[in-house]
Amino acid sequence: MIKILLPLIILTVAFSASSAQEVDSIALKYGQTISKEDLKKHLTIIASDEFQGRDTGSKGQKMAAEYLVKHYSGNELAKSGKKEKTYFQPVPLEESSWDNPTIKIGNEEYKFLEDFYCYPKSSQVMDDEFNEVVFLGYGIADKRYDDYKKTDVKGKVLVISTGEPQKKSGMFHISGTEEASDWTNNWRKKLEHAKAKGVKALFIVDKDFAKNSIRYRPYFNSKGMKLRDGGARRYANTIYISPEMATRLMKSSKMDKWFKKINKKGKSKSKVIAQEIDFNIKKKENVFDSPNVMAYLEGTDLKDELLVITSHYDHVGTKGDKIFNGADDDGSGTVAVMEIAEAFAAAKKDGHGPRRSILFMNVTGEEKGLLGSEFYVNNPIYPLENTIANLNIDMVGRVDELHNESTKNYVYIIGADRLSTELHDINEKANSTYTKMNLDYKYNEKDDPNRYYYRSDHYNFAKNNIPVIFYYNGNHADYHKETDTVEKIAFDMLEKRARLVFYTAWQLVNQDKRIEVNVVEEEE
Repeated sequence: MIKILLPLIILTVAFSASSAQEVDSIALKYGQTISKEDLKKHLTIIASDEFQGRDTGSKGQKMAAEYLVKHYSGNELAKSGKKEKTYFQPVPLEESSWDNPTIKIGNEEYKFLEDFYCYPKSSQVMDDEFNEVVFLGYGIADKRYDDYKKTDVKGKVLVISTGEPQKKSGMFHISGTEEASDWTNNWRKKLEHAKAKGVKALFIVDKDFAKNSIRYRPYFNSKGMKLRDGGARRYANTIYISPEMATRLMKSSKMDKWFKKINKKGKSKSKVIAQEIDFNIKKKENVFDSPNVMAYLEGTDLKDELLVITSHYDHVGTKGDKIFNGADDDGSGTVAVMEIAEAFAAAKKDGHGPRRSILFMNVTGEEKGLLGSEFYVNNPIYPLENTIANLNIDMVGRVDELHNESTKNYVYIIGADRLSTELHDINEKANSTYTKMNLDYKYNEKDDPNRYYYRSDHYNFAKNNIPVIFYYNGNHADYHKETDTVEKIAFDMLEKRARLVFYTAWQLVNQDKRIEVNVVEEEE
């Protein structure tokens, strides 16, 4: 035991000495200006009741935007707009809610939430009439099972079911195991494929309609938001229907038998049925702009290359007399970006400015579907091909349910190695040299059921082949509740996590060679 342990001790001492020699005293100096006192000062304002939960487009969000601008201008950071010379990039948005939608099948009228429901983001206004409908099994196109193989669906109305073919034994035909495939686990996949095939509308039979129509009723009745322009619709127009409505639609009560046959043999079945369908799906709409707030720090000899550091500054507003302050989500990321920007600005003022340029961006509309970051990558202020990486900070002020006071020295790292192993290594080294936290990759696994990699603003950069890191503290009981307040923030950890982003950014913008994209990430 001693023979094994002694060399390990010697190696540990040697590594510690080596790490100490690698400390950049200039980086350390400015990183240490990011303090829990300043973070608390800003967050106490950003997440106060006065800002009314910073709902996208609200007065409270506009107040937050002005507060950010005051901070950036006070630190002599440049306005990022090239023509208008402004800290704002207006994002054109459209807010809508359902206007008593109905669907007629023959002479019978079917009602919203009684017979069918629609998600705001995957269902659009429709006033079309059709005289046939196509039954297409599960609506799957896979090499092991393909409903689309023998059927022309362009411009058609389809009826499909949730799920996928499964034998009585429990084995799924597509995966060949008792685990469902991505066609079940990722609801987007069927909707995206139907759109790619030119499907006009997609009826999905929800076997749990009665339960789901009640469970999600507040969401169906709420206002949805999307980009007014620059945001291509990803999904086919989708309507979820009750089994009873499906029976009427298909003029048959034999659908259960059809699915039993499909499940048994693992072979697709399609059927065209003559049916009069009249859609009357309308929305009430409101259009407005809400800005991304951006501050620019120009680099020196490599100034044409750009690092983007993001957080979202919107939250979910109010409900009745409840204010959803969003101290952690994402007030914590917002103030972290403010402090990181201030540290870099101070370094530049002292003659230690970054070699590459940095865009500090607090985006709007994240809570409505990553809208601000989507608009930016579709309408970039600086060329995306010159953007070396995106460091995204979304919820870094709390300790989650998997940790406690004795194990709180952690941060979840998501996406760092998805496109660039070098980015992963740089972040690891920054941590081992300066902040010494446990970097947890639990949510970076490709099969993470939470799918956090796809759920914050970094993903819009990753889709454009730009390496990303998503810094995250994990979920907690106060997520999207009025109890996500400032007094629950662990400011010592917020300080550490913000400093890690700074030290990683410092290396990225100052090293000789731009980081390399060396991993091919599959399209989601």
